[in-house]
This record gives sequence, C-alpha cells and structure tokens, in this order.
Amino acid sequence: MSLPMFPPGDGPGPSFTELLHRVGLDPPTPRAQGGNPPMELRHGTTIVALRYGEGVVMAGDRRATEGPTIAHRALDKVFEADRHSGVAIAGAAGPALDMVRLFQTQLEHYEKVEGVTLSLEGKANQLGQMIRQNLPMAMQGLVVVPLFAGYDNRRGVGRIFTYDVTGGRYEEADFHATGSGGRDARTTIKLGYREGIYKATAIELAIDGLYEAADEDSATGGPDVVRGIYPTVATITAQGFQHVEDSEVAERFGNLIEQKKAMGQRP
Repeated sequence: MSLPMFPPGDGPGPSFTELLHRVGLDPPTPRAQGGNPPMELRHGTTIVALRYGEGVVMAGDRRATEGPTIAHRALDKVFEADRHSGVAIAGAAGPALDMVRLFQTQLEHYEKVEGVTLSLEGKANQLGQMIRQNLPMAMQGLVVVPLFAGYDNRRGVGRIFTYDVTGGRYEEADFHATGSGGRDARTTIKLGYREGIYKATAIELAIDGLYEAADEDSATGGPDVVRGIYPTVATITAQGFQHVEDSEVAERFGNLIEQKKAMGQRP
C-alpha cells in the first residue's frame, strides 16, 4: 500500500485514528445486539493506582479468567502509554490489549506530527474517545474499562483518571482500583493511604490492596511463589515510566506475609 496523500488543508491532522478512518482502515463497528457474548472470553481483573509524593504507582494482578476457569496466570495489565503516562486494563482482555496498542500509537503519532507531546489531560481525553468508540462492543459484553495515570509536567504532580463504559472521564484525587476485586483493593488502600506518602509505602500499599483483593475475589490472582509470578507494578514520575523489578515485588510480598503472620493472620 502506498502512503496516503491529502490536499493542503485537508489532512487528518495529528489524530492516528482519524488517519485510519480517512484511508478506510478503521475497524468495522458492529451494531449493538445486547446480551452476553456467545462464548467465554478472557477477562483481566484487578488494577490499582495511587498517588504519592513524587508521582503515581500503578499495579495489576496477573490472572485472566474465562468464566470460572483460569485462562492465563501471567497476563500483564499495566503498560507504558508514553514516557510520562501509563494505562492499566480491566475487562475483556482482547479488545483491551488492542485499545492499549492503538492508544500508544496515537500518542506517538501526535508527537511526531505536532513536535510536542499531548498534555496529560489531552491523553486522558484521547483514551476516553477510544472507550466511547468501543461502546457497541461493550453492549455485547466486550466491556473495556482501563485506568489511566501519569505525571503532569505542567503541574508537577501525579494524576489518576478513571472511566465509565461510555467513555466518561473522571479524575481521582488520591487513588482508585477497578476490576472484579476493585472494591476490596480500594478498601485496603483507603485504610492505609496518607497524603504525600513515600514511594516505598505507596508500592507496599498497592501490593497489599491486590493481596486482599485476591483473598476475597477468585478472579484476582495473588502472588504465585512456586511459578515466580507476581503483580506488575510501575511508577510514573518526572523521570518517566519505570517498572518495579519482580525481585523487589517478591521481597515486599514476603515482608507483607511475615507481617500478617506476626499479627496472627493466616497468609
């Protein structure tokens, strides 16, 4: 396929999705039929994000389910959107992963065309538009509700954005968790959260939230010491998006379990 050409003043601009639409490559939008999908689909489960003094921590368990069955034990749900932002997925895994890839490409395309990056709010709005475009699929059971967070270089703070199935965008003040174990994770984080906490405390709190979610929700995967599978954890600061090493996550889980033992709780 040759490169598309547009008359002066009639180009698609910095929007990659508009470019796909103009050249006829955007995916077809199915007509909503309602009801559940006719087959079991893989679903991602619990993701969390919380602000701390230097930025944001994002984390997600690794389990994907198909109905009552564990479909995958090591699914990554936390991704770098660009240098200063990240996106975590919950819901139908296939459409969610496609949405993440398109979102990453959109941000990269915008920066190449315009020569500057989108503002953090602009990125959040772009993701909301993609969720809205997925609404016909969501009406058929293919629901995708991601969590978006990043470091706002203009304000010098970390920020967290949540969405509903229609693409509505909402900013959270301090923390949020969503997915099948989201309520239990939010409750745990709420009990331990304080304004301006340090990075180490924020990571431990995110891990504790996922641990308690896994204890109550069968679709949320806990630490798998035998297989060496632990939740994905990342930080986003002025220095950029950075994954926390599995070895550090494993060590912090070990400390958490020892603390619970010392308190007389069964891990």
